[in-house]
Amino acid sequence: MTIFEKIKEEIMEDPMNQSYTGKGISPLFKASKEARIVIVGQAPGRKAEETQLFWNDLSGDRLREWMGISREEFYETDRIAQLPMDFYYPGKAKQGDLPPRKGFAEKWHPILLEKMSKIETIILIGNYAQKHYLGKGREKNLTETVRNYRKYLPTYLPLVHPSPLNIGWFKRNPWFESEVLLVLKEIVRNSLNN
Repeated sequence: MTIFEKIKEEIMEDPMNQSYTGKGISPLFKASKEARIVIVGQAPGRKAEETQLFWNDLSGDRLREWMGISREEFYETDRIAQLPMDFYYPGKAKQGDLPPRKGFAEKWHPILLEKMSKIETIILIGNYAQKHYLGKGREKNLTETVRNYRKYLPTYLPLVHPSPLNIGWFKRNPWFESEVLLVLKEIVRNSLNN
């Protein structure tokens, strides 16, 4: 049993996750000793949980396009780890999904990151990830945090969520595509090829 399989078992045995484990739902994350990049998003959606495949939706298609890699590369490489803020689908809210549960990332991310010594960049997708990792170092809002991405490099790269619901944001902020996505592609290319 690998260290990550052992940690997965510990996550499943954690009383916090018993309602999922009892239904046969596994935590959805990916960790590897070879990982150079960690993607930290919100939490798996319903489809991701059902298929046990993270970023398995239109948002994932856009994220892979942003990264400049194929679906196969995204899922098959050991150089990209996936540590959402919660490894389980939190349920439906009035609009969108419920937020990730408090305390989950705080407990499990440090344990997993400690075992991934080759990490170069942690990609922070959305407010929850940015609040957790950047804390008071964030700007006044997500747009300004992403706009000031350079100040967080090389350790972190804050991004907006690639959801189709954010199409208006992408149009209002053309600098994101012309600047930030070029940096993202370069980080990914270097991490996969070196």
